[in-house]
Amino acid sequence: MKNAKRSLILLLLGLFILGSCQNSDDSGTPNDPQSENKKALGTSSTDLLSAAAYDQMTIELVYTTSFSPMQESIEGFKEFVRSRVNKPGGVNFVERVIPNQPGGPFSLDEIRTIEATHRSIYTTENNIAVYIFFSNGNSSNDTETSVTLGTAYRNTSIVVYQKTIEFITQSNLAVRPILEQTTLNHEWGHLLGLVNIQNDDIHQVHEDPNSNKHCVDEECLMYYDATNVRSPLLERFKQLQGVPALDDRCRADLQAKGGL
Repeated sequence: MKNAKRSLILLLLGLFILGSCQNSDDSGTPNDPQSENKKALGTSSTDLLSAAAYDQMTIELVYTTSFSPMQESIEGFKEFVRSRVNKPGGVNFVERVIPNQPGGPFSLDEIRTIEATHRSIYTTENNIAVYIFFSNGNSSNDTETSVTLGTAYRNTSIVVYQKTIEFITQSNLAVRPILEQTTLNHEWGHLLGLVNIQNDDIHQVHEDPNSNKHCVDEECLMYYDATNVRSPLLERFKQLQGVPALDDRCRADLQAKGGL
C-alpha cells in the first residue's frame, strides 16, 4: 500500500520537473519598486511565515478566461495557507481574470513576462504579496513522458499549468480538485523554503539525496520521485483520497522560521 501511495504522490507531483523547483535569482535594480518580489526562491520564507517583518499577506490569484481552478481547490488552498502562516493582520486573497495569453507552450522567461504585464499587487510596508498564475498553456519543458504541473520560480511567484491539469483530468473531474490543490500546496511549500531550498532547514537530513529540495518521506506533500510514466496517470489519481499533508519535519522547519 505504501509503494502504491508513493507512486500516486509521484504522479501527482512529478510531473514536477526537477529543474523547475530550483532557485531563481531575478533581483531587480536597487531603485526597482518591485525588487522585493524579484528575489531567489526561498529567500522570503521567514517573511512569508512570520509576523516579524510583515503582519499581513495578500495572495493574487490570476487565471485566464478559458482555464481557471475549481473553487473547491482555491478554498482548500486558502485553508492550507492560513494554517501555516503567522499573519495577525490577516491573509487576503484577490482573484483576477485576464485574457488567454498567446504563445504557449510557455518557457519560464515567458511566464516572467506575463507576470510583469499582469501582476498588480506587490509587497509594500507591512503587507507581503504573492502572485500565482494559472496558465492557459503548458510548460515548454514537457515531453511525451513527463509534464510539469507547477513551478515556484521566484520568492513570491508561482505558475500552475492549468491547461495541463485540465487535460489530464478531462475524463474524470472528481480528481481535478485533488490535483489542483496538491500542485498549489506543493509549490507554496517551495516558496516557504521546503525542502532546505536555502540550506537553512533545522531538519536538513530529510532532504531527499536523490531529489534535491524535496522531502525523503514518501507520504509527505513535498516528496518527489523521478519516474516519468504518464499513460496510467488518471487511473492512479482515482485511488488517491485526498491531498498529501506535510510530514512532521517539514512542519517543524516552517515553525522554526516563525510559522504556525
